[in-house]
Order: sequence, then structure tokens, then C-alpha cells
Amino acid sequence: MRIAVIDVGTNSTRLTIADVVDGVITAEPERRTTVTRLGQGVDHSGVLADDAMARVERTVAEYRAVIDDNDVDAVTGVLTSAVRDARNGGEFTKKLNNTYNINARTITGDEEARLTYLGATSDRPAGSEPTVVIDVGGGSTELVVGQGAHVDFHVSTQAGVVRQSERFLKSDPPRPEELHLLQQEAHEIFTAAVPLSERARVTKGIAVGGTPTSCAAMLQELDPYDSSKVHGFRLLRAQAEMLLARLAQLTVEERRHVTGLQAGRAEAIVAGVVLLIEAMRTFDLSEVEVSEHDILRGAALDRAAAPAS
Repeated sequence: MRIAVIDVGTNSTRLTIADVVDGVITAEPERRTTVTRLGQGVDHSGVLADDAMARVERTVAEYRAVIDDNDVDAVTGVLTSAVRDARNGGEFTKKLNNTYNINARTITGDEEARLTYLGATSDRPAGSEPTVVIDVGGGSTELVVGQGAHVDFHVSTQAGVVRQSERFLKSDPPRPEELHLLQQEAHEIFTAAVPLSERARVTKGIAVGGTPTSCAAMLQELDPYDSSKVHGFRLLRAQAEMLLARLAQLTVEERRHVTGLQAGRAEAIVAGVVLLIEAMRTFDLSEVEVSEHDILRGAALDRAAAPAS
């Protein structure tokens, strides 16, 4: 069964087309990412901005054309933090569905965490060690603890790269005191959200999303991006801290030219690395495995397993 999934996130809009056979993804002939920053200003205004929605619509139109060229059996869309938080999120979801017929739905933080974990662990053995999946998104960070295919604990926190950038990083480059306040809030959010008993039992971490994949690409100076060198990359916390020190000294324009960093992520990458480091500290992890298997993969598997409509 060929499934197309569009993920409309707070910072980026993404597409995957996946072939699913007997509950296993056998191929992904298409995978695309466009930084659309739908969450721009939502934390302050409570609504999706017109120009942000227009960026997403242009991207979804492009993705719809790709889907139409790939003979898919089903299309599904998931919309996450920015749309959940915005007063006009429901109206925007309806417009996307009516215009592009992508069967999109706004999912809860709990559902986002479940699908992320499903995608990140789908190709792992059943007896895996206690693992946390860390998904640093634009408006929220999902922390999901489980073992094998079973989720034991999950939480969706109100800490994301767009949200925290707008709250704290007012200077360009950011001032040390701004970074300190961001780090302090992230630490407080994550430790309050995850019980000590869950933090203590975790022995392995998997990090998904644009922040860890960008870290892996920057450390390897990948140009162009090479998913085969990013997926499975072991990212040390010390390496992330080194990257943070480097990136925080650069202006947004200077970051756009860092090898391995997608130009559209230059504005939010500093906050992203801070959140990733603090999530690793929360679980006392000295390293995480970077994975490209995330909510897109989870949503494809979930849709393939659903009864035919």
C-alpha cells in the first residue's frame, strides 16, 4: 500500500510517500521538507498569520502535485502545535482539506508523541532497552519513553524552536543572558514534565526532527545533505554544546551559510540546540542516536493499519 503523509508543523511542512507491506515500510520514494514557519507569532498573537498560512499553502500545493504523480492509495495529513494553539487553526485545517484533499487533521500532543515513537522505533527489535524519543519541534517538544514497541510514558511540552526563539532570543546574535534564560526555562519545563522515575530508567536516546538532523549534517559538513550519513549518527552532548557555542556567536545571516544547515533553519537552530541539550540533560544522556524515522513514518504506518474507508 502506498501512503502519502503531509506533516504541517510549526517550523516546517514535510512530505513522505511510503510503501507499506505487512506493517513494514519497504521504500520511501519521496521525502521532502520545506521551512514554512507556520508558528510565526502564534505564541504572542494566538492566531496563524496570513503570510505564514500562505507559505504553507504554496508548499502543500507543490506536495499535492508530487502525490498526484506517484499513484498513491491513501493520503493523510497531520497538523501539530501551531494549529493546536491558534484560534484560527480549525479554519485553516478545513481550508487545506477543501482545497487540496489531503485528509488532514489536527492531532493532540499525546497523539503526536505516539506517532513519533511509532515511527522512530518501527524498525527496532522488540526487546530494546528503555529508550526516550526526543522530538524537538517548532512549538512543542515531545518526550516519549518506551521499550520495544510499547510506550510507557509520553508528554508534549510547550517548548519549541519557534516559540522559544520568539520568547527569548531578541538579539542577533543572541546575548548570553538570553541564552541563559532560555536554558533555564527549558530545564524547568522538561524536569517538571517527566517524573524522576522515568528519567532514571532510560538508558538510550533517539532524537528526531530538524534540530538533531541539522546537528549531524553540520558536524559532518554535508553539502548536499545525505540522509544515509545522518540516520543513525551518534550525536554526543559535548558535540551539541560545541555547536551551540559556535552558532550562538553568529548572526542569522551568517548561520545561513553554515555548511550542513538548511538556510531556512538559521533563525531557530540556536533555540533548537538548546532544547536538545536540555532534553539530553533531563535524561542524563551523554549521546543520542539521530533518526530520520519520525512522525511521518509513524503516520504512514498508522494509516496503513487503519480499516479501509
